[in-house]
Amino acid sequence: MPKVKKSFVLDTNVILHDFECIYQFQENDIYLPIHVLEELDKFKKGNDQINFNAREFTRELDKIAGDELFTKGVSLGRGKGRLFVVAGKPFPESMQESFFEMTPDHRIIAIADWIKNNNPKQPTIFVSKDINLRLKAKSIGVMAQDYRTDKVKDPEVIHKQIKIHEGYDSDLIARLYKEHEGMPLEEFNFKEKVTPNDCFILKNHSSSVLARYDAFSGHIKKVMKEKCFGIEARNAEQAFSLDVLMNQDIKLVALTGRAGTGKTLLALAAALAQHQSYNQILLARPIVPLANRDLGFLPGDEKQKIMPYMQPLFDNLNVIKHQFTPASKEVKEIEILSEEERLMITPLAYIRGRSLSDTFFIIDEAQNLTPHEVKTIITRAGEGTKMIFTGDIQQIDSPYLDEHSNGLAYLADRMKGQDLFAHINLVKGERSYLSELASMLL
Repeated sequence: MPKVKKSFVLDTNVILHDFECIYQFQENDIYLPIHVLEELDKFKKGNDQINFNAREFTRELDKIAGDELFTKGVSLGRGKGRLFVVAGKPFPESMQESFFEMTPDHRIIAIADWIKNNNPKQPTIFVSKDINLRLKAKSIGVMAQDYRTDKVKDPEVIHKQIKIHEGYDSDLIARLYKEHEGMPLEEFNFKEKVTPNDCFILKNHSSSVLARYDAFSGHIKKVMKEKCFGIEARNAEQAFSLDVLMNQDIKLVALTGRAGTGKTLLALAAALAQHQSYNQILLARPIVPLANRDLGFLPGDEKQKIMPYMQPLFDNLNVIKHQFTPASKEVKEIEILSEEERLMITPLAYIRGRSLSDTFFIIDEAQNLTPHEVKTIITRAGEGTKMIFTGDIQQIDSPYLDEHSNGLAYLADRMKGQDLFAHINLVKGERSYLSELASMLL
């Protein structure tokens, strides 16, 4: 049975999320309400990713726009549908009864309603990252859905658990402890498929060992709980985290987990322990203002405005400093690195456009990034650079991202199985018993 061609009406936030979105709907037609273009104009100035996306989409639209954009539409390419821009349409009575204000959002779904009624042979679907607006569209009989292109394909990957394999012979475990280079994968007869950098616990009634599959050598290697720049792994998940963080063959690491599991602290400790191997250590995080209050509302100059957002990174640095005496060699090394700007804490927006070579780059709160932003950051990596993305997918501050569409989950899903990528999901909180209890129960 042939596919039924559809009409997709795009909301502004879909374009701000992915400026290439018009090419992601296969053979179906795309409709842009004129109010979307008006809203994009407001976002073209600025240095954030959404400002970049607004500018890039406008440039792309200028390339393909023709005289028929408002009438017959323009082709989006071979195997694709056509793109239309639709001017304002009358506000239907069905909407007037429910929505008294003619806001841009309401005008956009009014156009979706008009397209549905004037093109009944093609199902019309309104696409928006705004949950409330999708519900409003459905209330007037317009089908609506989230933008699904960059949704996580395997939801279980973001809840990855450390596997425990029981029943292994004590001699085999003892041999693994002794073999520095590890042992061939074939000797373990795993029932499930093992992918690069999978971590697991091998045990029997009397002994156990932490192990990781090293795809570069094809060996299972033991993992030890070792101290790293004053920070010691307190559980198996943290031991695995430090193991992949300290391995320079693994260029990309995702650390997920609730608050208090030690993600950022472990990444920073590993970075400092390897500072001689890298030209610079960068710690960055996206600025997501809360309660819809922009940075302009905060007092002070630019540096003072961003300080509250960067403070958690400074807190982690202070935790490491407090592991040593003020006059220790390690504290002096940290101070020298900071003075020489080889250790920098900065907003993520300040990194855009740079090419990062020989850099240990930690991106904190990565759950607040879009998949496109994560891709943009990783493509900045030059030779010798290692990138660490940390975050809690249960604490997303962006209104247009969720557990399955944020950049951190997208990264873990799409990079799974690559030999230079490792993903550790930390479950056990180590900040305090109170913190762990609150994270679980509240």
